Amino acid sequence: MELKNRSELSPEFQWDCSHIFPSYEAWEDAFAKVTAEIPTLAELRGTLGESARSLAAGLDRLYAVSEHADLVALYAFLHHAADGGDTRNQEMMMRVQLVGVELGKAVAFVDPELLEIPEEKLNEFLKNDCLTTYRHYIDDVTRQRAHTLDAKSEELLAAVSKIAGTPRQTYDAFTNVDLVFPTIKGEDGEDVGLTSGNFGVFRESADRRVREDAFNAMFGTYGKYINTFASLYSGSVKQDNMLAELRGYESACHAALGANNVPTAVYDALVDAVHDAIPTMTKYLNLRKEAMGLDKIDVFDLYTPMVAEVDYPMPYADACELVKAAVAPLGEKYVSLIERAYKEKWIDVYENKGKTSGAFSCGVYGVHPYVLLNYTDALDDAFTLAHELGHAMHSYLSSEKQDYANHDYRILVAEVASTCNEVLLTKYLLSIEKDKKRRAYILNHFLEGFRTTVFRQTLFAEFERKAHDMEAAGTPLTADALNELYASLVKQYYAGAEMQDVVAYEWAYIPHFYRNFYVYQYATGFSSAVAIASHILETGDASGYLEFLSTGGCDYPINELKLAGIDLTSPEVVRNAMKMFDETITELRECLAL
Repeated sequence: MELKNRSELSPEFQWDCSHIFPSYEAWEDAFAKVTAEIPTLAELRGTLGESARSLAAGLDRLYAVSEHADLVALYAFLHHAADGGDTRNQEMMMRVQLVGVELGKAVAFVDPELLEIPEEKLNEFLKNDCLTTYRHYIDDVTRQRAHTLDAKSEELLAAVSKIAGTPRQTYDAFTNVDLVFPTIKGEDGEDVGLTSGNFGVFRESADRRVREDAFNAMFGTYGKYINTFASLYSGSVKQDNMLAELRGYESACHAALGANNVPTAVYDALVDAVHDAIPTMTKYLNLRKEAMGLDKIDVFDLYTPMVAEVDYPMPYADACELVKAAVAPLGEKYVSLIERAYKEKWIDVYENKGKTSGAFSCGVYGVHPYVLLNYTDALDDAFTLAHELGHAMHSYLSSEKQDYANHDYRILVAEVASTCNEVLLTKYLLSIEKDKKRRAYILNHFLEGFRTTVFRQTLFAEFERKAHDMEAAGTPLTADALNELYASLVKQYYAGAEMQDVVAYEWAYIPHFYRNFYVYQYATGFSSAVAIASHILETGDASGYLEFLSTGGCDYPINELKLAGIDLTSPEVVRNAMKMFDETITELRECLAL
């Protein structure tokens, strides 16, 4: 079916950007003001260290311009996301991107100038109430003093940083443009070209021959160029290790986690807890093998649903009511905000020509969040709605409580609110659903969240840490070394499963490895959400969680999570999630009568 133009769809199901600016002309006026404001920020250079009031006044002005620029940029971004084919939207987006570059240049002096203020003098400044709003920001900048080099060295590193992205850029260009995959036979026996886009569909095929062929064709292709991928990744790891060493960090892992002030004990606790749960993964694999009627289970069998697709229509109106009922334990205010999102057109619901694929939530400070969907009336779409509204409520409550300088939360906590809503929806559906097939489908969906978000991402996290440690110890990261490392981890994490030789090349397929020590946050976020949702359902007390949702970026994420009862430095958070994983496996087995 051909997609409709945006103008052909009902405005009832489209977000209303006039809440940001009432018209395009008003946006143009704001754009002109921002572009005029940015050059004036140069006046602040050299003034920040004069006095507490001078520093406060400078930061007030910097953040005011940044807030105005955000509104201008997000208005353009939302229009472009809704219809990227519209030439005016394209032009707006290009214009704000240029403004973003100019703003980045204009404020580049701020952090270095802060660090030039002697520590004793700055501590005196911070006793003044005029800096209350900026205390966390200043602490976040200055706690890195020990890892900040002299001005000449910092200038040199800044110059070198221009080439730092080369491994990732080359990887993207090669995999997105140059890499060509072979033809395989689809379920109907017809030849079809394998692509990165359709690989996921083939990997989930009910036909075992199709998913095996797709798996071998995809990773076999990566294997043909594995020495190239090893060279790219080795270069990226060397850069990470070199920068960590130059800045005086114990390791690249310490450096990466230090950006969010996260102790490496969090990483250790995650890996240890998942290792302890490997027998539970084996239990899951055995259930999957039985449910699918297989004599043996291979790694390529892990993505196809073990429960056949069930008839579970979910019109958008029904999904809205379902999500509202599921999050009721979070209290009247939370539910009322969900209702506002529905009624006040915060959500762009259906697909149209030129619309961005997938889904996202975008907070707009001082206005409200916006949510993009591409709704297709399926149960998975209801989970997506719950997920994105979790992000949206996090953004709204943080913006309501915090000033602009402290409203934006960090990636470590970003997925907690969204996943918590998904867990609440899962639990609610199970509480009202009596049909065994539907219950099995819901349980399967939940179990796959544990496997793909906790186990798989932790496997990735362990791979990249070991790879960085190997390079730091002088072990060359050859293709053979990386293949052997990855294959050994797959065997460990999926004990009991068969493994095709080409799985050893899968590491080369993961683009996140070029954003070092990032993926562990998916696993900690999911585990935290499971713990929080369980606590709320068991006690009826959501107060700590709601306080957490209002913190934005006013503190470090580890401290913010403690408000919700989560201590990520302890393996108990992940262990408790793994306990629920185990219990859900047992429940699904009973549901399937196996």
